[in-house]
Amino acid sequence: MDDVKIKVMADRLVRKVTASSLHHPSVRARLAEMREMAPEDRRRVVQAFADRHRHGGDTLPVRVRLLTLTALVGHGLDGLPLAEERAAQLEVLGRAHSFWYVDRCESLVRAEAADGRAISPAVIATVRRTAVSTYSDQELVRFAASFAEPVLNVGEAWAERAMEDGRLRELLAHAVTAKAAKPSAAWEKRGRALALDLGAEVVREALLPLLALVGRPRTFELERAAYEPDVNAAFDPYNANALRGLVWLLALLPAHPDTARALGALVETSLRKAAGLGPRNPKVANAAVGALARSDGEAALAELARLGTRVTYKGTLKLIDAALEDRAGALGLSREEIEELAVPAYGLTEVGKAAFGFGEAAAELRVSGNRAALLWRNAAGKQVKTVPATVRRDHPEELKELKGLVKDIEKSLSAQAERLDRQFLARRRWVYGQWRARYLDHPLVGTLARRLIWTVDGTPVCFADGALRTLAGTTVTEGAAVELWHPVGRDPAEVLAWREWLERHTVTQPFKQAHREVYLLTDAERRTRTYSNRFAAHVLRQHQFNSLTSARGWHNRLRLCVDDSLPPATRELPQWGLRAEYWIEGEGHEYGIDTTESGTYLRLRTDQVRFYPIGAPQNWASTYGGGYTMWLSDGQGAVDPLPLTEIPELVLSEVMRDVDLFVGVASVGNDPTWSDGGPEGRFRDYWTSYGFGELGASAETRRALLERLVPRLAVADRCTVEGRFLHVRGELHTYKIHLGSGNILMSPNDQYLCIVPGGAGAAGAADPGYLPFEGDRTLAVILSKAMLLAKDTEITDPTITSQLNRR
Repeated sequence: MDDVKIKVMADRLVRKVTASSLHHPSVRARLAEMREMAPEDRRRVVQAFADRHRHGGDTLPVRVRLLTLTALVGHGLDGLPLAEERAAQLEVLGRAHSFWYVDRCESLVRAEAADGRAISPAVIATVRRTAVSTYSDQELVRFAASFAEPVLNVGEAWAERAMEDGRLRELLAHAVTAKAAKPSAAWEKRGRALALDLGAEVVREALLPLLALVGRPRTFELERAAYEPDVNAAFDPYNANALRGLVWLLALLPAHPDTARALGALVETSLRKAAGLGPRNPKVANAAVGALARSDGEAALAELARLGTRVTYKGTLKLIDAALEDRAGALGLSREEIEELAVPAYGLTEVGKAAFGFGEAAAELRVSGNRAALLWRNAAGKQVKTVPATVRRDHPEELKELKGLVKDIEKSLSAQAERLDRQFLARRRWVYGQWRARYLDHPLVGTLARRLIWTVDGTPVCFADGALRTLAGTTVTEGAAVELWHPVGRDPAEVLAWREWLERHTVTQPFKQAHREVYLLTDAERRTRTYSNRFAAHVLRQHQFNSLTSARGWHNRLRLCVDDSLPPATRELPQWGLRAEYWIEGEGHEYGIDTTESGTYLRLRTDQVRFYPIGAPQNWASTYGGGYTMWLSDGQGAVDPLPLTEIPELVLSEVMRDVDLFVGVASVGNDPTWSDGGPEGRFRDYWTSYGFGELGASAETRRALLERLVPRLAVADRCTVEGRFLHVRGELHTYKIHLGSGNILMSPNDQYLCIVPGGAGAAGAADPGYLPFEGDRTLAVILSKAMLLAKDTEITDPTITSQLNRR
């Protein structure tokens, strides 16, 4: 075959590959024919590819295909041209997360190996990641499986640390094969044998530190392609299989508190979101939940119960719910009871306290509010600020366990406070004796329950001076039925009296109860009858809204700027036979401005709140907007929304409070950096009206509280509450802090002052003193800003001083 025909043959193949792909049947057939050619002719075709590549007139994609064709046609030939160019392209490949499998980049890898060059671990990792997501290409899957080393992919801290431990080689190789949703009997048999060979204690001590490294920044970053999700925040999918296998292995070991703690942390790490990806790896999270469900003992049950209040990803939450339901069924208890019994004492020997000896030194653990602290005494019995040197030297393991206990307590306090806050709509009633054991006198939960108001046989009581007491101070030591007190339906004088009682006894409630907002039916809602517009026409940050709905027990799905339909945000209330709906739609339609790179709306617009019977057909609407309509299956009839007058006062108030929370936290109106109105300035009017407008119910509660708190502040002589604002007199200006948004206007001419909470030298460091409840971040920000601005000449943050000194 002469040179002209060789060149024509080579160019035709390049055009065909460029027009279709290397996987196109006609291309594959032509490559097969070429591989049957005489070696000398094949070498001449390969040389034609090389000459064209060196000529440099083609685009980069074509040049890459020339390298690939060189490897494919020249497979088996020695001394292939373009060796350096292929090596350089493989370096690029090693920095990619994966490649489009039809490009057959693995052919370059084969060629390098055929020429006797070692394949870098980074390139092997890219091939493996591609194969994991490309099961249809069995040739690529088999090729990826041909690499026995390294046993895991490089790039993740936990994996690289695991490969440094020679004892784990066989265990890791077995873990990598965990590709199913659940382990098979054969997989478990092999896993048990490997764990037995090493010893359960050795395996646990080796694996738990590895789990603590999961989710750390990559040891080297991958180059993110256009429109690709944040691959550097994602789990390596090949390593994720191994991680799932290691979790399964831990489930085969005897139960241990450290294991339960590590698995619970892994669930949360795996569900942390990455840009354009969502939860980083739900499969690993689900495996960890499955391991906890299989584990006996108090610690695993406690982790499941805690995760039940923290996890919002629906697939994993469903597994957690099923595990708790199974455990409840096995014990003949309700789901609520199993959650109550699942809370461990965490070593506390009385409510909020425990003592630990370390030789001649000692530590006292105290729970105060939502924090746990250690108080140390040295061998002489003197209180010291830091851990005694003898404890660090002689008791390192016990010290490590104690510090882990403190972290567990703080995580559990947060989870238990959220669980208690949800009890208002749960219609729970306890037998007095059980309630005392599970709540008031429980070593951990008691630190929360003793700061709440309860009713014993209808009489409101709270804990003070070592006993349950009524408003009048009468002690209550027995009763029949206990319920959680709620201000709805209570005389305003009683509510005010309890607020004063809390302040008098300096009780800080774990969430708003005595100061809880009450949302009563308005005249406007009586006129609209079946829906409320109280929280309509707001612009919310979608991702923050979605997180809040999940945390409060609502069901919601992210809106994408695509042709799709979704139901509204809903909360089912089975105890009341009701379903609440908050109607929302995506805001804007311009990619990159109104959406993320993956097309998810950044913002939402809000509409009506409605109530339906819980079994009513669901309403649906286009994600672009345009109104909701009820989706009816065969034989179903439309169901009208319920009149708001028929909704129980407690249900209406709590649902509206949730929606007020969504707006109050997620609205773009309370973002101090949005004074320009955001994209194209189109939200300026909304930002101004929300950021400085009339106060909602939560802001009115804040106003009433500030009127009582301001006189006690160190800067009381410079602060007054007037209308919608807290006025603060500084040396440079007078300031008005809006009680709803926390935004600031300053003299002269009500100029806007931007202070971002948590910024260097900004609000957040000052201690506002006693507050009657936890959890109102806006209140804390307002008080911190007030204390900062009252001494405005002492502010050093240049982003603030540049505004203060502007004329």
